[in-house]
Amino acid sequence: MNTTHIDVGLARYSDWSYTSALVVLVLALVLLAVELAYAGGRRVEARERVAVGAGAIAVDDPAAPGVVPTAPARPLAERVGGAGLALVYVGIALLGACIALRGLATLRPPWGNMYEFINLTCFSGLVTGAVMLRKPRYRPLWVFVLVPVLILLGISGHWLYATAAPVMPALQSYWLPIHVSVVSTGSGVFVVAGVASILFLARTSRFGEPQTPGALARLVQRLPDAQTLDRLAYRTTIFAFPVFGFGVIFGAIWAEEAWGRYWGWDPKEAWTFVIWIVYAGYLHARTTRGWMGRRAAWLVIVAYLCVVANFTLVNLLFPGLHTYANA
Repeated sequence: MNTTHIDVGLARYSDWSYTSALVVLVLALVLLAVELAYAGGRRVEARERVAVGAGAIAVDDPAAPGVVPTAPARPLAERVGGAGLALVYVGIALLGACIALRGLATLRPPWGNMYEFINLTCFSGLVTGAVMLRKPRYRPLWVFVLVPVLILLGISGHWLYATAAPVMPALQSYWLPIHVSVVSTGSGVFVVAGVASILFLARTSRFGEPQTPGALARLVQRLPDAQTLDRLAYRTTIFAFPVFGFGVIFGAIWAEEAWGRYWGWDPKEAWTFVIWIVYAGYLHARTTRGWMGRRAAWLVIVAYLCVVANFTLVNLLFPGLHTYANA
């Protein structure tokens, strides 16, 4: 594998793709937030139409003689949300192009530093969202998935950006594309599970009760029901957990080849083990102890916070054998 040649042109296109993805996803967030804020008005309008038409024949009643039924126009908020979702898919494609172009520019797997690793993790989370949130009733969740993704992308591009360059000798191994891609994929899927659990707690709070007044309560009540959110968190976690576990195993095998031991309680290794244990505790408590609802959601949130800490505090503040990832 050639690790010395750098195609500056492709690297520049990769950077442009990253910037374009960030801008497009911000616009998508704005449009989806507009739909979330104003979509509730559709129910009020529907009730008003029913009340007005209670004593008369509706113009779109197929039973009315001589009247051609017309399809109701989509509300403006729904059309805005549809445009936002389309921009999400464009942003995913641009971020994927950013990753692919970085790999072509450096002729190596494009996740050899924290900038590239976070981009790959965000891409995995967005792809998971595209698969799991494809049904219309899940569209409000995109607002809350995009917020942490955009924060991570902003951090990676502003504070952790690294120019296209060969990886350090310690990373020049066939285990790099295997270990890092698998861990990144699992971490990205955990984003969706964490968001679903946070929203589950909001949905089961007093703000989720129909009689609760206020703008925040109306916003929470527009989310999918608590059972749907709980099921989404469980399904994504049960998929990501073995993926993340295999990533840990692959990392241990690589560590034995590189450092002569499978496990050395490096800060990064220790926190990764903590993450795995907390998610394992969640799945065990749910399947064998019958933990459901808020207790299970809190476990997922704690595990997700451990993932965030592993991304930020451990990588940036604690020295260890994985410190080269900051390069």
